[in-house]
Amino acid sequence: MRYIAGVDVGNNTTEIAIGEVSGKGKVRFLSSAMVRTVGIKGTLRNVIGIIDALDLALQPLAIQRKDLSVVLLNEATPVIGDIAMETITETIITESAMIGHNPSTPGGQGLGLGQTIGLPELAAVAADAQPWVVIIPGTAEFADAAEQLKRALSRGLKIAGAIVQKDDGVLINNRLPQPIPIVDEVKFIDRVPVGMPAALEVAQPGRTIEKLSNPFDIATLFHLDPEETRKVVPIARALMGTRSAVVIKTPKGDIEERRIPAGKIILLGHRQKVEVPVDEGADAIMAKVADVYPMEEVQAEPGTNVGGMFEHVRQVMADLTDQPVSTIRVQDILAVDTFKPQQILGSLAGEYALGNAVGLAAMVHTQKLPMQRLARKLEEEIGIQTMVGGVEADMAIRGALTTPGTDAPLAIVDVGGGSTDASVINTSCEIKSTHQAGAGDMVTMLINTELGLEDFDLAENIKKYPLAKVESLFHMRHEDGSVQFFQQALDPRLFGRVVVLTDSGPLPLETRQLLSKIVDVRRQAKRKVFVKNALRALERVAPANNIRLISFVAMVGGSGLDFEIPSMISDALQEYGVVTGRANVRGTEGPRNAVATGLVLAYAEEFGG
Repeated sequence: MRYIAGVDVGNNTTEIAIGEVSGKGKVRFLSSAMVRTVGIKGTLRNVIGIIDALDLALQPLAIQRKDLSVVLLNEATPVIGDIAMETITETIITESAMIGHNPSTPGGQGLGLGQTIGLPELAAVAADAQPWVVIIPGTAEFADAAEQLKRALSRGLKIAGAIVQKDDGVLINNRLPQPIPIVDEVKFIDRVPVGMPAALEVAQPGRTIEKLSNPFDIATLFHLDPEETRKVVPIARALMGTRSAVVIKTPKGDIEERRIPAGKIILLGHRQKVEVPVDEGADAIMAKVADVYPMEEVQAEPGTNVGGMFEHVRQVMADLTDQPVSTIRVQDILAVDTFKPQQILGSLAGEYALGNAVGLAAMVHTQKLPMQRLARKLEEEIGIQTMVGGVEADMAIRGALTTPGTDAPLAIVDVGGGSTDASVINTSCEIKSTHQAGAGDMVTMLINTELGLEDFDLAENIKKYPLAKVESLFHMRHEDGSVQFFQQALDPRLFGRVVVLTDSGPLPLETRQLLSKIVDVRRQAKRKVFVKNALRALERVAPANNIRLISFVAMVGGSGLDFEIPSMISDALQEYGVVTGRANVRGTEGPRNAVATGLVLAYAEEFGG
């Protein structure tokens, strides 16, 4: 009788299964445990998390570490995801060119066109036909600024609008005899040029601007030629969907564009070499990947954005695994189309325009070396024989077969943090598996990028949990439209905010994005990565590449617990007539612990006698 520990080191979690092996193929499972993975999967830092998980699994049992006969590790391939831009265009504004802004508390409404002038100089201007856009610095109190504007209006001056540094737009407008468009919260008001044409637009509540978000209307207002019109497109795009804006034409209006080439991806197959430009988009890239498969290596054009990404991935993995950079090979990629906010440099308040991008997840091929090093290190630490037990996907399908109601031909889909695994077992117990780049971390990266959050943890929460809008201190509206009421008042800091409904309570989002927009970004990111990659993986392992020849598909791993991924994948597989659902490993573990369970089962079949 032997006590065996199966260890599944994932990108995010480390799972343990403890089994008692009494003969060939005879296993009684005793316990299981799960902890967060310490360090990048396949590196020596994983030892810390493995030891914690072992101790946690052994805690309810009457055995100790020294009683274990062997510890089995999965054969893990580290995966790193990164963003490569399809086009990278920074609109650099020299000596103050066209600029745009969108505060949250504008005053008045309508469109105003005039010449910029400082508030202190307004009193010395004689009444004429020239309309003015008044620049109000942060040193001016709102009541005093409103009084000076009233005096100017009474003298017959035409005030087309105002640009205010502080958030006093509504306070100033409420004190004027007639409303004017006022754009406030202009942080860098000292950059606003004086004596230059300016256009302001404030939409009605619940509406968005129409003129200053259209490059042709900007061209009409400022008499731009076709080349100048092309160059103000980033500003117009940055102001789309906003309630207010200001655009100013400056003395020179020099707009320079600097383009960093996206570069090419080079796909090396057994018999062919294919190059595909990143700016052709994700569909073109993935079509070429399918043509070249199986691939030996993926390379990138040096001196380009995608080339820099690949070098970063290879260098990081070389440092972590103590292997020469020359031996690190990118084995697989997943490309998805996305958007990335690009800052308009020289702007008044840090405006952004969404630029087309291609998100790339790259899977690094390191063979068994990292896991063998990890096994040796773990064996030194705990004094127990440690072995690399088998490929993740093969072990996962053995574990998934313990799910009640399943039988061969069975396929599993394991969407982890960095990679998507698929495996199929036929009626002859032959297993075919694939290991592909792109999974949960890439979804988080897309959410973080498209929403401009710059907070990976927050993006992770948006991925994992549903959203709601707190409409009063006693009720919130969930993303599905249902309303939930509360007997006790909610935290006042949540009022009017979009919140993530985490296990520890509502978490407010620091963003101006609408609830519907955030939900759409999250769902699209999951479809682009999870669903697309699951289908790609299943096609590679299915008999004759035909998913219809598979009877059952079980989802394993943390993604199987997600509140919407299983239904998305199930919907995608519905047309193939496949029974699809979450695995229930050993009838007790749900979709978790499949690989760890499979490691113990595989050992019992081979060495149990």
